[in-house]
Amino acid sequence: MGLRPNLLTRRNAGIASTSFALLLGAATVGFLPTAAPASTPLAAPAASEVCEPAGALAKSKARPGGAVKHDPNQLTLAQVHTREAELADLVQERAKRKGLRSQSTAAAASITIPVVVHVIQENATRAGGNIPDSMITSQINVLNQSFSGATGGASTAFTFQLQKINRVTNTDWYPILQGSSTERAMKTSLRTGGKGTLNLYVGAVDPGLLGWATFPKRSLDKMDGVVVLNESLPGGTETNYNLGDTGTHEVGHWLNLYHTFQGGCAGSGDSVSDTPAEASPAYQCPTGRDTCTAPGLDPITNFMDYTYDNCMYQFTAGQASRMLTAWNAYRAA
Repeated sequence: MGLRPNLLTRRNAGIASTSFALLLGAATVGFLPTAAPASTPLAAPAASEVCEPAGALAKSKARPGGAVKHDPNQLTLAQVHTREAELADLVQERAKRKGLRSQSTAAAASITIPVVVHVIQENATRAGGNIPDSMITSQINVLNQSFSGATGGASTAFTFQLQKINRVTNTDWYPILQGSSTERAMKTSLRTGGKGTLNLYVGAVDPGLLGWATFPKRSLDKMDGVVVLNESLPGGTETNYNLGDTGTHEVGHWLNLYHTFQGGCAGSGDSVSDTPAEASPAYQCPTGRDTCTAPGLDPITNFMDYTYDNCMYQFTAGQASRMLTAWNAYRAA
């Protein structure tokens, strides 16, 4: 399908309006692999390929050019079962602790998430990672529009408030390499705030990736957060991926969403009932794609697929509910 009417206009307006402002442990990580042609499926990883502990992986988004990289956020069925059992346990524990009668998402229906942005630079030039503050404020605007439903999807409980921009020049941490000792050192040194603070790390990243994120887990650790390619922010140079939706996608993982194609056509898929089943990632912006016999076309406009930024514009009501449930279980005070 094509660009949703007024979506690009809305985003460009957001960029213009902010241009005057200055703006894992080896556990829980997700990434977006290099984009492949729309006809090329991304095979589910064998259990032996996954080097992270069960329940630790989140997602990443495909980047144009090169071969498709293994996505550590594509979980095995066993890993999904482990994570879902943990979430159910935490929901029950919360219900007992709060004296709730049901496993409802209850609690606050409006949540403001403080965001600390760490700009990782090689030097003070744009080529060295020194993106302007205006791109960062535009990214926060995109998050708020996407999670509010203003772009055409369901409204969620979440808004995002920029708390701080932290600029760090460190050649050892640039580029940011997923799963590396330098990523661990960077996050151990820089992460701030509690379980409800989003730490967003922005810089050059592994070739073939756009970003990755951690899924929530019982115990907060220093690896918690989101990494995105600097030039994927609104106004960046990463063609087809420069409207800020890599950030939206990765924050979706941070709030406990799987890819829409998780599990393919079988089983519980992404554990959300109102996202149609999808056999494999969708790339670019395909028309009428339908890879499963279950009802509904593939959700190529969903933020948790792999399509171009100008093709994705929505979360579903089920995803909004899942994120709120996970927030109350994992991140709420």
